[in-house]
Amino acid sequence: MAPSLRSVIPVWVAALVGALAVWIFAPVGQAPFVWIPVVLAAVILLTFTIQLSLARKEGLVERIVASLAGALVVLVVASGVLALRAAVTVASLDSCACVTLAAAR
Repeated sequence: MAPSLRSVIPVWVAALVGALAVWIFAPVGQAPFVWIPVVLAAVILLTFTIQLSLARKEGLVERIVASLAGALVVLVVASGVLALRAAVTVASLDSCACVTLAAAR
């Protein structure tokens, strides 16, 4: 593994773990879209912490860009999956007989 990837991949893994935490713990609907930017902010702080703690100056900008670009791709895909999950959940609630009966009252 290239030395620069050793400092980039942990950020991608942290973004994936954050996206999975949002998937598991955030209620379905609009709440996941509030927490995804929080995960991105944490990933940005983690990126700068990792990159500035290294002793190498060469390639700093490239490593930061690679870390953040990969994390952004992970979170965009996660946002798409969460949006699809919210759409399917709302569609299934609309077809539920319980909701129709409650609305008829």
